[in-house]
Amino acid sequence: MKAWSKIVTLAVACGLSVGAGAAGAAEISVFSGAGPMPEVLGHLAPMFEKASGHKVKLTFKAVPAIVNDVKQGAGVDLMFADPAVIDGLIKDGAIAAGGDTRIMLSRVGVAVRKGAPKPNIATADSFKAALVAAKTVGYSQGTSGQHFLTVIERLGLTDAVKAKAVVVQGRPVGAAVASGEAEIGVQQVAELLPVAGIDLLGPLPGDLQKIIVYAAGVPTKAKEAETARAFVRFLASEAAVSKLKEMGMNPPI
Repeated sequence: MKAWSKIVTLAVACGLSVGAGAAGAAEISVFSGAGPMPEVLGHLAPMFEKASGHKVKLTFKAVPAIVNDVKQGAGVDLMFADPAVIDGLIKDGAIAAGGDTRIMLSRVGVAVRKGAPKPNIATADSFKAALVAAKTVGYSQGTSGQHFLTVIERLGLTDAVKAKAVVVQGRPVGAAVASGEAEIGVQQVAELLPVAGIDLLGPLPGDLQKIIVYAAGVPTKAKEAETARAFVRFLASEAAVSKLKEMGMNPPI
């Protein structure tokens, strides 16, 4: 199938108007927290723009600030956050009931420097042994890092890991692994994959894993609500789901 035909098919499947770039074109303001979302939405938004003719303006900031913006009606057409945050805004009337949609699932993974020995992390015991053997362990202060703290507590390694921790801020944990600052690093798979110079060992094993859910909500005061909903529909399309998987995410089950 030719490229334009694929775009037409995708647009029709998502309920979009092909060639909306005339009078019907709109620009939506999409707000999200950081983590893997700048990378993920940075790829998916242009795909939607090409399929629909609409424009997407992306803004990434702390989730509490986004919540405040939504409540104040500060030009937010679509937001992405933890489902609990979206549900809270529904209860407050800032997002219409039924306006939340689970969009993507993210897993926490483990990486080492490219070319370094790859420890076995297939089981909780082997992952524990890898952490004990590592001279330095990197993690973030975000969702994955907070989860990792509960993991090391379960494994009885809180003091041992914190004594050699590299707490990474303002950049991917993978960057610290690639530079050699951290021998082993833990972060969301979608945040590790784009980083050059590292090898992904895989996801956290078994019940040590945490599935991080990202949901979308259209505020009741959104000026471009229908176009925002079209973007949400697009994210469930075959092309979008394929791109999500390529970037280490999964569609909701």
